[in-house]
Amino acid sequence: MIRFILIFLLFLVSLLAVFPAPTYHLWILAILVTEFPYIFIILTIILYLIKTRLIGYKRAGNILAFISLMLFLSPVFSAYITAKKLPQELSLALGNAVNLNPDHLKQPYSFFSMFSGIDQKKVPYQTFTYKTYPEISLQLNYYRSQIVGKKPCVIVIHGGSWQGGTDEQLPELNSYLARKGYQVVSIEYRLAPEYKNPSPITDVQNVISYLKTHAEKLQIDTTNFVLLGRSAGAQIALLAAYTLKNEGIKGAIDYYGPADMIFGYLVPSNLLVLDSHQIMVDYLGGTYQQIPKKYAASSPILYANAASVPTLIIHGKNDVLVSYQHSVRLNTKLNELKVKHYFLSLPWATHGCDFNLNGPSGQLATYTVERFLNVVTSSK
Repeated sequence: MIRFILIFLLFLVSLLAVFPAPTYHLWILAILVTEFPYIFIILTIILYLIKTRLIGYKRAGNILAFISLMLFLSPVFSAYITAKKLPQELSLALGNAVNLNPDHLKQPYSFFSMFSGIDQKKVPYQTFTYKTYPEISLQLNYYRSQIVGKKPCVIVIHGGSWQGGTDEQLPELNSYLARKGYQVVSIEYRLAPEYKNPSPITDVQNVISYLKTHAEKLQIDTTNFVLLGRSAGAQIALLAAYTLKNEGIKGAIDYYGPADMIFGYLVPSNLLVLDSHQIMVDYLGGTYQQIPKKYAASSPILYANAASVPTLIIHGKNDVLVSYQHSVRLNTKLNELKVKHYFLSLPWATHGCDFNLNGPSGQLATYTVERFLNVVTSSK
């Protein structure tokens, strides 16, 4: 009986591999289910192998265990399907230069790489103050390229609903890119509700000015900046990349970001997961009905044009915090404008899917980011 109950609970958990999480805490669990699937696969196999004398419960448990195992394996199967077509799609979208760097990850995804695949050795960082206001000082963390010389710079903008998060968020990719020859800078920016849009955009502009001023010391190629943002940080990265008149910005990387703030307000998140209405009100200063022009002014999709910088979009279909449709809509707009871009769609993934660099989403995203950076920072 206990075996059956445990298998039944695992079965309920396995549903998070294919269905959107209905509550905030189940969303956290969904990240674990989809990005550390081997843990749940092993647990299911162990329970399946446990013997019981209750024949009825044994059969029912075996059936549920098999179904659970298939569901826990579904992110792995989907990742292999995505990986198989990824190299060719990237070449078509970005050009053959995506494959020119021999130091790139050799394959988009491998099940065995989930255990020891992507090198996550930390690169130490230095902290600098890049802007001081009367009431606040803003800092950046600088990860020096592990390859000597002036290098392109990736500016990382953290998520946190525009009102939280830090410049130390998900640092593994920062170290990884620094080891691959990029200068990486993760930044603080002014947060809501005290500061409204476009304060973070101004902060991005200020950090670029700081980096240009200190380019010799930091060994930065000032003609090669790429803005990388996650969630709310992706909205900031996209809006800055599409609106700042800076020829040094060569690309934008959007991890599951809100690209259309009007759409985001009119189609809110599940309240049991996130009160997206209140978050947007805090960031923009009112409801869409009260300040429609501010919602339009904060929507990157409305600023995309034929001259926009190349863009990489990464989003999971089961995202319950930022609708997957944001990225679908941005992808459609960039297609219409014929802007160089690629949309890495992850059918199993939820918000924060790159939490584990060695997970299915983490491997595929890192593989894609490497190749995107190679293209946009190599072309002059």
